Formats: sequence, C-alpha cells, structure tokens
Amino acid sequence: MTYYFLGIGGIGMSALARFFKRSGHTVCGYDRTESPLTKLLESEGIAIHYDDNPDLIPSNIDLVIYTPAVPQDTNEFQHLLHSGVVMKKRSQVLGELTRGKKCIAVAGSHGKTTTTAMIAHLLDKSGIGCSAFLGGIAKNFNSNLLVNDNSEYVVVEADEYDRSFLQLHPFYSVITATDPDHLDIYGTLENLLQAFEQFASQTDIDGALFVKEGLAVTPAPDGEEDHDDGNGEEGTTAHKHHHHHHHDDDGHRALKIGSEHKVYSYTARGIEADYYAINVRNYHGNIYFDLRTPGKVLYDIELQNSCLYNVENAVAAAAVAMTCGLDEYQLRNGLKTFAGIQRRFDYRIKTNDIVYIDDYAHHPREISATIESVKYLFPDKRIVGIFQPHLYSRTRDLADDFAEALKPLDEIVLLPIYPAREKPIPGVSSGMILRKIDSMNKYLTSKDQLADLVEALCPDVVLTMGAGDIDRLVPVLEERLRN
Repeated sequence: MTYYFLGIGGIGMSALARFFKRSGHTVCGYDRTESPLTKLLESEGIAIHYDDNPDLIPSNIDLVIYTPAVPQDTNEFQHLLHSGVVMKKRSQVLGELTRGKKCIAVAGSHGKTTTTAMIAHLLDKSGIGCSAFLGGIAKNFNSNLLVNDNSEYVVVEADEYDRSFLQLHPFYSVITATDPDHLDIYGTLENLLQAFEQFASQTDIDGALFVKEGLAVTPAPDGEEDHDDGNGEEGTTAHKHHHHHHHDDDGHRALKIGSEHKVYSYTARGIEADYYAINVRNYHGNIYFDLRTPGKVLYDIELQNSCLYNVENAVAAAAVAMTCGLDEYQLRNGLKTFAGIQRRFDYRIKTNDIVYIDDYAHHPREISATIESVKYLFPDKRIVGIFQPHLYSRTRDLADDFAEALKPLDEIVLLPIYPAREKPIPGVSSGMILRKIDSMNKYLTSKDQLADLVEALCPDVVLTMGAGDIDRLVPVLEERLRN
C-alpha cells in the first residue's frame, strides 16, 4: 500500500507515518516547512516535499491521511479531495489501529503527553510490553512510536482538538484536566465537557477510568448509599467517595460518568483520592514522594531530573500500570528511569553557573505549573522566562490569564504570536499580553534579537515556553548560553 500524509511533520502524523513505513508500506508526504522531525523521517526513507504543488503527489496512492492543522484550501488538499482517492483524518486511522487491542488512552487539556509516555515506558520496561503512539519524542525510545507485536496493549495520546479522541474506544481511559481550550472548535466550555463525557462513556465496561480528583462525579445507582456494593471487587467501592463533588477547583461543573464504569481518582495535592502522592520533596534536583494506593503505601518513589507537576502525571501512570499488573519493583524502577520527553521540562543545560530548561507549555495553566516547578527547584535563582504565544484566538481569549501566569518570573520576554493554522485577528498580538503584565521587567522582542537580549539579562535560569516554532531557537540559545 502507498500512504500519503498531508502535514506529515506533525508529531501525531509522523508517528503514524513511521508505523506504516515499519510495516513495509510505501510512505510519502507534504509539509509546509522542513523541521528536525521531517529530516529524520526523510533519513528513514520517507519522501517529503515542502511545496504545495499537486504535481508532486505520486499517482498510485491507496490512502491519504490528513491532519486538521493543514488548511483545506491548500492546493494539494483540494486536488486530493476531487481525485477520488480515499481520505481519512489522522484520528480515524488511529482509532482503526487500536481496535481489537487493549487501548490505554490518555486525554486532557494538559499533562497527557508525559502521562502517555510514562505509561508506555512503565509497561515496556516491565516486560508486559505495549505499542504506543505518543504526542512527543520520548527520550527513553528516542521516538514518538513504540511497536510491540506481542503485547495486547496500545497506549495513545487522546487529543480533544477537533473531537479527535471520540474515534477511540479505550479499555483504560485517563482524564488529566478539563480546562477550557480549543474553544475555536467547541465554542463553549460546556461543549468541551460534553465531549469529555462522551469519551469517558466509550471506555470498555470491563476496563476502568482514571480521572484527576475533583474532575468527575459518578452517580450512585438509584437508592444506593455510599457503601460497599457487595461484589467484593477492589476499586468499585474505592471510588465512591467523590460522588458529592459537583464542581472542580475552578468552579467548572464536574464530568458526569455513568455508574456502570469503574472509576479511580488520583491527585498529587490532597488525600481524598484512590491514588495520591504525599511527602513530596526535592533533593539535588530529583523529586521524591510517597505513593498511596488503595492497597498500600510505596515510600520514596524517585523521579530524576523532573519537575513538580510530573508528580501528578506519575501518580496517574502508576495507577494505570499497577492495574495492568506491574509490581512494586517494576513501578519504582520504571519511574526512576523515565528520562522525560523532548520539550517537556527538557533540561538543555544544567551546570552550577547556568540552567536552561525548554518546555512546550502554551496554556496559562501549563505555564503556571512550569514556572512553579522551576521556582521550587531553584528557589534562590534569577529566572528569565521566554514565551511565544500560540494562536491568535487563544491569545485573545486568555490574555489576562497569560499575563497572570507569567508574572512570577524575574524577567519576562515575549516573542510574536505563532499563528499555526490561523489568520491574524485585528488588534490581537503579543503586546496584548505584555500590556497586562504588572511588572517593569518585561520585553517584547523578535526571534533574531532573542539571544542577545537573554545574554544581556544575565540569567541564572533560562526557561523557554511555547508550542510554535520556538523550538528552532532552542539550539541557538543553548549554544550562546554555553559560551
């Protein structure tokens, strides 16, 4: 078969391209710009062109796989649409590949990439094994794809953008967060929450849901109080205590999940959940915590070169992995050896003189969590944070929240908005965020002048954040800071 990918350089698309190439098929594609990832794909034998030109499309295609990130008015999309060849969205293809497997799907407005990669690493290292389609390059595999033909498990990142995750019918589902995002697609938070509820309802009745504490409410069956339901199954009673949470911490209404599903709650902050972390501490830049499970406490779990918000991701991953059958030794060893993901709290430099961390954070919640972690790990250091806003619509909708999230930094540097799939919106720019930041130490700069500005600010810790093309600046900045 010959597969043609429209937008092959996307992180989710490239994982599928690698999968079909590895399975012996012919794979080729188009992307708007060359990137380190597309160069890697080309080195793996995948032909890619960067000119939106239908003449460059091979003639013998069996299936076109496309991403919503590629605008439908591109020449190639229009040409393929009228050519009669079968076209499927990335999410449809992923849904088809996971059918007949025990799919572990991780959804949520943030935290899903790391949690997905942690689960994949835990299962892979334990010998249970799994295949995985990841939304980032996991350092343990140096890839966004893991293939294990002998395992029944396939771990996937379930993306809520464009309702993609509704193509999945998982055995185990994880929901990490339901913050307002992708409102360009959903219109309202209520519509987004309904999509998460539908995703939850598609989970296998014989499997389980793992939901961050406070995000969901499971109604007790009619006439039943919160007590043991008598069938003796662990977990069916463990999750009964959060029936009464009708709103999460932000006052969003909680997700309603049917009582027919087994639901486990988890958290890194609080002792209400089925799985939770306590006694979190930082020792020489590594994080330790004790993990409370429905069965027992596991003391001194270690995360190396990690960050505070990864504790919660680790609790979620541990809950899933233990349900899949990992023992305590496998869990400890797996979490300790998890090497992280490129662009997720990614240490580029860590010396006594300078620390440089790069992160994908592009939502105010993620930015707050990232900055909180940096300040926790380096409490006495001067932190320079650089942020590239992603999307005009998100900047417009969340400008106040971005300004508030960035405020704790010692020096704040903003780059122009990365438009991604959007046309400019009049009056919306990075200056909109800058004006709202209550600080004297704030700057708006071009990409060309970034390295000079950062050097002039004499930082102890440098933090780059954003989901656009800020990653292209990382090697340049790293080299300048090393010298």
